[in-house]
Amino acid sequence: MKIDTSYKADWTGGKDADMTDPILRDYHKLLWSKPLPDGRMFDLTVSSAPPYRLFHSSEIGTFSLSSDSIVHTYSRLKNGHMTEVVGSLPKHDIDAFYDLVCTIGAYLVFPSNKIDNKATINVERGFNGLIKDRFDFTLECIRRWYIGEKNPLRDCFDRYTDFFRLFTDFRGYVEFFLLDDIVDEDENVRFWLPFRDFGSTPPLPNSVTEYKEYMKNASDFTKARNKRMAAWAMTLP
Repeated sequence: MKIDTSYKADWTGGKDADMTDPILRDYHKLLWSKPLPDGRMFDLTVSSAPPYRLFHSSEIGTFSLSSDSIVHTYSRLKNGHMTEVVGSLPKHDIDAFYDLVCTIGAYLVFPSNKIDNKATINVERGFNGLIKDRFDFTLECIRRWYIGEKNPLRDCFDRYTDFFRLFTDFRGYVEFFLLDDIVDEDENVRFWLPFRDFGSTPPLPNSVTEYKEYMKNASDFTKARNKRMAAWAMTLP
């Protein structure tokens, strides 16, 4: 099975594509069933009915994963300053951005199981006020976690140590999930807006100008990752 990077995950009618789109599920299975950085095979199976999950069980460990969208337009927010910011831009620009981030390049998987009845990574990064679902911020937290630095998601990531250790280190995580286009050669995150630090840099764009910059950089990442995914899939038998 090859990947159609123009395919848009189905969010129509109030659906949660992460849980209900079988094509998205199958793309994840294709992309992430492969050798880990240490050479061990990470084969995935999938659930046959919604809510869709991906599973691995071997001597490596037992893991349950779910899809998560990692690029957001923030155009569905009903209150706050983003309503005015997004509303100031042409609708066709926002629609085109939304369509792009419904493609596979804007999706990833994280562990879906709760531990100690606490929030999963998907939930925590969405509701943490210092992150607000920004994936570049999330990836910076992951980078810092791998090198033992404090970050807003550290306690959450600590609960999923077994998952993150599958990839050995930050470089292993980035390369496994084809995230090379959001990291530079020195393993620094390429932020979609200028970043000082958590707490001093608001996660949401503050103006139309900032939103346009965010939209361009997030779009460039999604397009580049789509190409990377398609090229990788073409190497499969």
